[in-house]
Amino acid sequence: MKKIFILIICGLSMTACNPFLGINSWFNKIDYELQKQNDRQRYDRLKKVEDTARAMVSSYESDKQIYLSMKDENKEIASQAKIRANNTAIQYNQFILKNSYLWKNNIPQDIKNELEIIN
Repeated sequence: MKKIFILIICGLSMTACNPFLGINSWFNKIDYELQKQNDRQRYDRLKKVEDTARAMVSSYESDKQIYLSMKDENKEIASQAKIRANNTAIQYNQFILKNSYLWKNNIPQDIKNELEIIN
C-alpha cells in the first residue's frame, strides 16, 4: 500500500514538473509563427494570381468584343484584335494550368477555367 502511494505521488510530481514543458511551448510558438508567415505568403501569392487572371480575362473580353464588332467593317482592326485575344487566351490557359494548385479545386466564380481560342 505504501509503495502504491509513493508511486502515485511520484507520477503526479513528474507530470507537474515536466522539464520539457517550456521547450515544447517554445517550439509551438516557432511553429505558430512559421504557419502565420506561410499563410500570409500563400494569401499574397493567391491574390497576385487572381488579380493577374482577372486582368487577362478583361483584356481578352475587350479584344474579343473589338473583333466581333469590327469583323465585317474593318478586317485589319478585327484581325489584330483576334490575334491579341488568341495570344491572351493561350497565355491565360497556361497561367491557369500552372497556378491551379493554389485554389485546390476551389476557383473563384469570376475566374474562368479556360478561355476559348477564336477561330
